[in-house]
Amino acid sequence: MAQNKKTMIDRKYHLFDAQGKVLGRLATQLATILIGKDKVAYAPHIDGGDFVVIINSDKVEVTGNKGKKKIYHRFSGYPGGITSINFDDQVKKDSRKVIWQAVYNMLPKNKLRARMLRRLLINKGAEHEQKIIHITHQ
Repeated sequence: MAQNKKTMIDRKYHLFDAQGKVLGRLATQLATILIGKDKVAYAPHIDGGDFVVIINSDKVEVTGNKGKKKIYHRFSGYPGGITSINFDDQVKKDSRKVIWQAVYNMLPKNKLRARMLRRLLINKGAEHEQKIIHITHQ
């Protein structure tokens, strides 16, 4: 009997330490792994990426004056319902959203994006709940 393609995918856990890393460069590495482009059997219509665990998200950095000038917007849908916050304040409030937003915008805009984002696990501190880490990136 033929195996299902979903069962043939070998998913591994990749550990990234965000301490001292530049946000955009880190997000491109994370997106590549989540998409599965680093694998030999890559196909754009198959969700074959791996899990990504990020630690120390509070210590991610940006270059230049982006700490003050980079702005994140939210819109409630009501007139006058736009809320803005700069990078430094967002990192103090919740640094996981900064990394999540950067990776979200680098993933393909199709039905697979939500599945890929479920495998993105972001932690503020150095501890993480995942026990088995196969590959560690420095």
